[in-house]
Amino acid sequence: MDIFQRFNRKSIDDRQIDTLIGLSKGLLADGKVDQAEAEFLQTWLIQSRQTTENPVIINLLSRVDAMLEDGVLDSEESSELLSILHKLTGEPSVVGELAKTTSLPVDEPAPSIIFEDNQFLFTGTCVYGSRKDCQSAIESLGGINAKGVTKKLDYLVLGTYVTDSWIHESYGRKIEKAMQYRDEGMPITIITEEHWINEGKLR
Repeated sequence: MDIFQRFNRKSIDDRQIDTLIGLSKGLLADGKVDQAEAEFLQTWLIQSRQTTENPVIINLLSRVDAMLEDGVLDSEESSELLSILHKLTGEPSVVGELAKTTSLPVDEPAPSIIFEDNQFLFTGTCVYGSRKDCQSAIESLGGINAKGVTKKLDYLVLGTYVTDSWIHESYGRKIEKAMQYRDEGMPITIITEEHWINEGKLR
């Protein structure tokens, strides 16, 4: 690729990112992202992907594809997408901040994790990858993927992009329910994604 081609590619990428930021701000205007908006974003990303190798667009498309794979954007996926778009626009939802153990209800000290035959559930947006990526990792480690917070759940894993405002987010209901069961004496452990990654040697 010659100098002109490299310059032209960078110009395309810059324009597309500028457009993506503007598009994201529009989607965030009403404080939520619905099914139609997610599908519109997906279409734009697919078209843009044809002319760019920008990792932001590639990664976002991967995330949106995973969310819409079953044809339905559920409330947790909507919340995750909202947080991701906040991060893209630089607007105040401090989504890339690592989970603050001082303000998140994680077990302290962080326990050793037993993967074999134990049930795991993820909530919030994970830096490791999509929900499917995380579930595949659990299966490879001998664990079981739970469908919800029940008294049989062993570990609730809080995604890295869960911030200290978790109680106001849709995924906060899972955290509250797990806390309730834990307070009642159920053997539910709440851990951060970072601890899960370290214990599973997934780096």
